[in-house]
Amino acid sequence: MRGEEEEWLATQRPSRVREVQAGRLAWTEVDVIDIASGSAHALRNGLEVFGVQVNHLRVGQPRHLVAALDGTRPIAPYVIISCHGDEGRILLEDLAEELAAFQPFNGAIGPDGVRAHFRLPGSVTLVTGCDTGDPALADAFLDAGAGMYIAPRGAPFGYAGVFAPLFFFYELTEMRTPAEAVARLRAHDDELAMWQLYQR
Repeated sequence: MRGEEEEWLATQRPSRVREVQAGRLAWTEVDVIDIASGSAHALRNGLEVFGVQVNHLRVGQPRHLVAALDGTRPIAPYVIISCHGDEGRILLEDLAEELAAFQPFNGAIGPDGVRAHFRLPGSVTLVTGCDTGDPALADAFLDAGAGMYIAPRGAPFGYAGVFAPLFFFYELTEMRTPAEAVARLRAHDDELAMWQLYQR
C-alpha cells in the first residue's frame, strides 16, 4: 500500500505539500511573533494550509519579545515577526512607567537592542514592519545569527505585510529556495519590490 501511495504522489506536481500528504505533520516550522500587527492570525491560517507547523507567540511587553527570540527556547528554522516598524526599528507599544521600569527596553527595538537580546541561529527571519529592511537593522539580525533577513525597505501598504510572507511561503512550498522566493516576490509589483533579502 505504501509503495502504491509513493508512486501516486510521484505523479503529482512537485510541492512540499506532498510530504504532508505522505504522512508528515508539517514540512517545516515557523515561529510567528505577533506584536499587535493585526495580521498574525491570517498568517497562521495561511501557513498551516501550506503544511507548515506554526508556533504563534504573542508579544505584549518587550520582555516577551526577548523571551521569544533570545535563544533560551528552540528557535524555528523560519521566524516571522509580524509588527509595525519605523526608521529601522521594530515598534512596540509604550508601556506605563511602572511596567517600563522592569523591561529591557521600551517602545521600540533597533540594531543595538537586537544585538544585545536576540539569538537566531541560522533562522530565515522575515519582518513585516515598515522600514525594517533598513541595512543597519538587517546587519544586527545577521550579527544575532540569522542566516537570512527579509524585510521591506520602505513603507508598503498594510495588507502587503500579510501577502508578502504568504507569497514567500507559497514559493518555498513549491520547492523554490528562499532567494528564488524573494526574487519572485519582488517581481510581483512595486509594493512588494520594497522587500529585501540580506545574508552573508
